[in-house]
Amino acid sequence: MRIPLGLTAVAAAGGVMAGALFVWTAAASGPSTAVPAASSANSIRGSAVARHREAARPTPSPAPATPPLLVTGAPQNLQLRGGALADASTDTLLWSQGLNTELPMGSITKVMTALLVIDSGDLNREITVPQGVIAYVNQYGAASAGLQPGDVLTAQELLEALLLPSGCDAAYTLAMTYGPGMPAFLAKMNAMAKKLGMTHTYFTSPDGLPYPTEYSTYSTPADLITLGQAAMASPVFREIVAQQSYTLPAGPGHQAYSWQNDDALIGSYPGADGIKTGYTLAAGQCLLFEASRTGLSLIGVVLGAPATGPSASADAAAQMLNWGFSLQRT
Repeated sequence: MRIPLGLTAVAAAGGVMAGALFVWTAAASGPSTAVPAASSANSIRGSAVARHREAARPTPSPAPATPPLLVTGAPQNLQLRGGALADASTDTLLWSQGLNTELPMGSITKVMTALLVIDSGDLNREITVPQGVIAYVNQYGAASAGLQPGDVLTAQELLEALLLPSGCDAAYTLAMTYGPGMPAFLAKMNAMAKKLGMTHTYFTSPDGLPYPTEYSTYSTPADLITLGQAAMASPVFREIVAQQSYTLPAGPGHQAYSWQNDDALIGSYPGADGIKTGYTLAAGQCLLFEASRTGLSLIGVVLGAPATGPSASADAAAQMLNWGFSLQRT
């Protein structure tokens, strides 16, 4: 199978060279020999993600060229069901485990919800928090931003509530507004996944809650890196997920709110840029992440880290990033 969205795969067992891309006969578990990462300047030209980036940034500035990385070894002592790490600048896959294995990802789902809201435009739109949010959150014991029914917030403020404290009440509010209604919004989520080439992803909720079952909403490490790249192309999204906290003073139509970012890398791992945590009993601890140092941006995902606490996925991500940043440039 070909790496989705043109991710150029770096050497691993089962890979054979095909032009600028490696075609894989099995998901990579990690390169074992030193091989320069192939140039991928043309790897996503014309792809859905490239078009999405152009739409998100109509007048982009040319990015400086990033020297290819010399990939040696692999991240060690990782406990996870699936994961991947890529050079975000060149779309070069550096390491993976279960690259195309379909797994639940919990609240990483909210990245797609945010992407749809941002793409709709008019983030100053005022939205009334519906009465149903309390019952929705209570039904699943879901993470909440503490939204009060009847409060009026802007779409931008609801994105803060969605992405920092991972508010399922914010996801519900946005889905009901932008569908309009849940079925229509879910249809839009799955249509966007198809547009981006996320062929092993399916959404049955706007937030990753386990309904109708724990495994109904699912994705793969490859697809989630695709989603992360599309979301991080938005300056609005990048600004939100890079914050440690956000405070909304009381104002006309709403009470005061204060939200903390539940991504343990933000503020603790040098260069961390975002992006989103996830957790359910079936999904375990999950994290979609990006970090940048000395002109190199790495994007990766951890799925199914042991459910020992929120730091489990962040610890695994930090190990992956430390390995990635240690690679020499050719």
